[in-house]
Amino acid sequence: MSDSSNFSWVSFFERLYFNPNIFDWVLITLFSPLSFIFGTIMFFRRVLTPKKDYHIPIVSIGNLIVGGSGKTPFVISLASRYSGLTIISRGYGRESKGLIEVSREGKILCDVFQSGDEPMLMAMSLPNASVIVSEDRVKAIELAKLQGAKIIFLDDGFNHVSIKKFEILLFPSIIKNYLPFPAGPFREFYFTKSFADLSLVEDTDFKRVVNIKNPTPRMLLVTAISNPKRLEVFLPSNGIVGKIYLEDHAYFDEKYIKKRVLEIEATSLLITQKDEVKMKNFDLPLSIMELKLDIFFDKFQIDILDKN
Repeated sequence: MSDSSNFSWVSFFERLYFNPNIFDWVLITLFSPLSFIFGTIMFFRRVLTPKKDYHIPIVSIGNLIVGGSGKTPFVISLASRYSGLTIISRGYGRESKGLIEVSREGKILCDVFQSGDEPMLMAMSLPNASVIVSEDRVKAIELAKLQGAKIIFLDDGFNHVSIKKFEILLFPSIIKNYLPFPAGPFREFYFTKSFADLSLVEDTDFKRVVNIKNPTPRMLLVTAISNPKRLEVFLPSNGIVGKIYLEDHAYFDEKYIKKRVLEIEATSLLITQKDEVKMKNFDLPLSIMELKLDIFFDKFQIDILDKN
């Protein structure tokens, strides 16, 4: 069962991009000329924009595909290996604007509504790092340098073509649609990955490992992540009595969720760590899908980190 049966444009495009049916391919074909135009514009933007050197090691962890590709757990796993580090994120889904310091050397400085879910998760997971959210990445870079950062991670920074940086791109193990917007999930042409210093593929260069903390016999899955059906491979074979899928970065209605819990006699909510940061004050038992990435560092070298 699922509470996500009502039509939404988000779920429609998630299906179109990640799991298209035979009718979707008709739309994809019709949209293809627009995708070629969009991809061409983005290509020339990339090759013609001059890149500025900020004289500090900057590492971008991004993807070419819209939606979840493991960026946040990858950033957390990689950042935990270094000190003097500041993470800069756009802060998608936050209720604030402008530049916000989420944490400074592990000290949390705002709430999740100001930071957004992913930056707060990174801030809480990395006690030795600082986290900043800002639409203006350059302003955030300048603040990080002023505060003495030795290295900067740009979360989802591949699109910021004017910044000189070391580029890491993450790709899912299976891709069904290689077209750019609007016909496909790619932000640019697929061959643009050649501009990255590293292109890493899930299950080849890194692997997700999920452990469920505090499992109960009857769990209601509640999540607000992109392409939520990718969680299903990690779900237990029994014990799931319902599913509520919300749009990526959405906030949760505790009253409605409590009503569903009572209706289906659920014994806990099954949620991701990204969802947990928005539910910490909920008066409901939580079962947490703890996700970490095993990164196969022996298969590649991140030279910019080793040289600085």
